[in-house]
Amino acid sequence: MTQTTTVDLQQLAKDHLWMHFTRMGGYAAADVPIIVRGDGCYLEDANGKRYLDALAGLFSVNIGYSHGEEIGQAALEQMRELPFYTNWSYAHPRAIELAAEVASLAPGDLNRVFFVSGGSEAVESAWKLARQYYLVRGEKRLRTVLAEPETYHDAVVAAAQPRPRRYKAIARHVAYHGTTLGALSINGIPAIRTPFEPLIPEVRHVRNTNRYHRPPQETEEEFTAFLLDDLEQTIVAMGPETVCLVHMEPVQNAGGCFTPPAGYWRGVREICDRYDVLLSADEVITAFGRLGYWFGSERYDIRPDIVTSAKGLSSSYAAIGAVIATDRVMEPFLDATSMYSHGITFGGHPVMCAIALKNIEIMKREGIVDHVRETEGAFRAKLETLLDLPIVGDVRGTGFFYGIELVRDKETRQTFSDEECETLLRGFLSPALFDAGLICRTDDRGDPVVQISPPLVATETEMDEIVGILGDVLGEAQRRMRA
Repeated sequence: MTQTTTVDLQQLAKDHLWMHFTRMGGYAAADVPIIVRGDGCYLEDANGKRYLDALAGLFSVNIGYSHGEEIGQAALEQMRELPFYTNWSYAHPRAIELAAEVASLAPGDLNRVFFVSGGSEAVESAWKLARQYYLVRGEKRLRTVLAEPETYHDAVVAAAQPRPRRYKAIARHVAYHGTTLGALSINGIPAIRTPFEPLIPEVRHVRNTNRYHRPPQETEEEFTAFLLDDLEQTIVAMGPETVCLVHMEPVQNAGGCFTPPAGYWRGVREICDRYDVLLSADEVITAFGRLGYWFGSERYDIRPDIVTSAKGLSSSYAAIGAVIATDRVMEPFLDATSMYSHGITFGGHPVMCAIALKNIEIMKREGIVDHVRETEGAFRAKLETLLDLPIVGDVRGTGFFYGIELVRDKETRQTFSDEECETLLRGFLSPALFDAGLICRTDDRGDPVVQISPPLVATETEMDEIVGILGDVLGEAQRRMRA
């Protein structure tokens, strides 16, 4: 096979590759960025230029780019032993071992692990699981009642009456949860949802935890009460007997790293218990160290019934995700005639599981989760120096997961118009940051933000480089927007 040159790759990319969430017309007269190698927190393109990856791929390369050989060896050994087998009515050692490992790291009684191929599939699977959970639970209870003697006639008759189906879900405004049709329906981003409507019924969206644009005199307790009242009133309006799932991230990504106010998650858990609704924590990003804990649910004591995960499970060295459920959610499915009617060919693929196991081994060996918790204060302090710039309105987040909100007027917190966002984010910031050797994300799915989420192995050296480049580029952006 002849070696493909950089020129060949450019033409092949333009002729055949359809990139994700990409304005393909933008490459008619421009080169496609082609990344060819990585090490640590850095990437290199086909022209030899190096970049600091301040987004960890897509919030996901938690151990950085230097473990390919070790993880590749684990994959090779598994390929030799068993390159593939399914989890449909069968098991294999790596899926069993990984399920046990994930259960040991997850908080509480999150003990049952259902493997999928990625984050969108995990969210889709969680909603399906919640829908079927109530059906199976009801069928089991009906069988129990029907087995009782005739003295329980009234209970038998009542149990046999048809009940409303629980199929509805609740998520938050601006939240991103994936792109498959079910996950897309849970998304709270209209621009992503609209092209594919009508979507799967019925999802409603409640207020997110964006404190920055709330009244400045509002206390944290008042903000929490406002959010919880909105959630409860939404459940009541939908009909509690029809709602099966509340699905939320520990720290919301889209919109720029919205952290929860004090008492928020305790209140969400209490409301879900009150109305017998399953609480699902979307930890596709926040699990496996991103917030300084193996799971964000542990950091905020969320106590979810279901957790969705992917990305950091393998540090994106493999395409794998997981739905993790409590013993309570699993219990109705342990009946001899019950079955979760769902499956994915590559869910729990032995090679993917081997890679995920090696990833977790590396994270433990190198103390990566502890490293995030020990250095997050320094990282935040460095990022907060950017608040000296008039264009930077807010720096928010935790762990190695931050959003920097950009404003037109810092005193009034006035944001930019749609036209100004187009000029600022896509016209200047994205190319300028890339030219300066920094990969991060500029986003205006809510208000305009720059998202920073480096590999969890980043040190203060990389943190200083991130802040230095951001300071220079945002300073120039400020001058241009005022010109």
